[in-house]
Amino acid sequence: MTDPSAAAPARRSVSPSRHRGRIRKTLLIALAASVAVVACGAALTSLARPAGPPAAGTGSAGGTATIGVILEPTSLDITSNQGIATSQILIDNVYQGLVGIKPGTVAELVPVLATELPEMSPDGRTATFTLRTGVRFHSGARLTSHDVVVSLRETMRPETVGFASEIIEVDDSTIRIELAEPNSGLLWQLANAPGQIRKAGAENDLTVSAIGTGPYTLDTWERGKRLTLVRNAAYWGEPATLDSAVFQFVPRGRAAVTALRSGELDVHTALLPSLSPEFENDPEFTSVAATSTDVFTLAFNSQKAPFNDVRVRTALSRAIDEDALIAAQNNSGTPLGGPITKLDPGYADLTQTNAYDPASARELLREAGQENLSLTITMPDHYDPAPIDHVKRQFAAVGVAVTVKEVPFATWLEQVATNHDYQVSYVDHAEARNFGIYANPDSYFGYDNATVQGLYASAVATTDPTAADHLLRAAAAQVATDAPAKWLFNYTPTNVVSANVTGFPTVNTNSRINLAGVRVK
Repeated sequence: MTDPSAAAPARRSVSPSRHRGRIRKTLLIALAASVAVVACGAALTSLARPAGPPAAGTGSAGGTATIGVILEPTSLDITSNQGIATSQILIDNVYQGLVGIKPGTVAELVPVLATELPEMSPDGRTATFTLRTGVRFHSGARLTSHDVVVSLRETMRPETVGFASEIIEVDDSTIRIELAEPNSGLLWQLANAPGQIRKAGAENDLTVSAIGTGPYTLDTWERGKRLTLVRNAAYWGEPATLDSAVFQFVPRGRAAVTALRSGELDVHTALLPSLSPEFENDPEFTSVAATSTDVFTLAFNSQKAPFNDVRVRTALSRAIDEDALIAAQNNSGTPLGGPITKLDPGYADLTQTNAYDPASARELLREAGQENLSLTITMPDHYDPAPIDHVKRQFAAVGVAVTVKEVPFATWLEQVATNHDYQVSYVDHAEARNFGIYANPDSYFGYDNATVQGLYASAVATTDPTAADHLLRAAAAQVATDAPAKWLFNYTPTNVVSANVTGFPTVNTNSRINLAGVRVK
């Protein structure tokens, strides 16, 4: 699911009509997962295999790291994954999949519970996985192929991952996934929330508990305060390097500064841009601009008037000066003229598409009969309002009045993401490789373009990374032209790390914090 992270400055060729029908039925309806194309396509066809299982016993474990995060999970149920806060804490640490993402990278896929990345059949529709031996759940139960099959059958469904698959138990240590048609997003989905494995038949309440195979076990979840993980002494792989990790929920920036200074926090992820200068040149802390696929997005509800008029969406896009917005946020971001970041497949520089042009914006609004437009922007209430204050002023300069409606994130999920009851939304899309939401007319954008849907479906179906990249570029260019949203900036959150902590991840920490190698001196 799309998730606000930190408070920011925070196939086969078929006709377009057939693409539309298939996309409506199979792409993400609730934005529950991201879809990879090129990176996964390359992984599916590569014969290269990483070395065997993690080496056990390297490095000593010890100490507790207290990590400040902005957003608290609304539920621990990884199968529904309502908001990326659940994945941010639990994936890699508590839950694991057949494959995962290599620490320090955005999308490099590596085997985890599988012994190696799968061999694909020549037609690109069948992947076979062999499970590692000696893996046990936190309950002590041994991992079997039956557990994998039951888990994946529950989550790898068309309505959640965007494609159909059959999960087959070959024997006690082998499973096979058969696709209705080639789909280069398979491994990406397996590495993310839909691919996390649970014990078949376990009766624990997934909303408040988590039993996986990872190096940490869930100890306590104190609602509104913190969630604590402890080292899994019986872990099958390389032992955790911390005795425990405490994720403390600190939605307010000044409170985070106080907690860091007092030693209550060892790390805070995504400190407010306006506050990050307070830690510059401070030997007690290191400030790291985390490489990120976060995109702070101003979405227009294309199914509602007046936003069903492309002239209005274009005008609003041209009214915004992204460079001024980023400069006002301590330069914690880069301009982004389209829906795909530099870290994702299909990126092209689209910053000149619907670029800042207030005169053109006023003229388009006049042509559309919206010279006195009033609109409401709905946003999660834990965000820094400063960026939207800038947007309000820029809209006012072209005659558009704005009311800002701040709501709890759970309300945003229900009202905007699920019910599509909004005019304009401000939110951070923190997931990597989530272009599929623009090819899904049932997503909260309400954007419906058959050309984009056809290009995206073709990109997903090909196993040629270069071809997929070209198709995605074409699709992204069309989306940027149609302006279902204004992509305000690609956010680079500042993580503030105490000098007593080493090994804290520096990539996409708003969506995934892998504790492997994190140590407290």
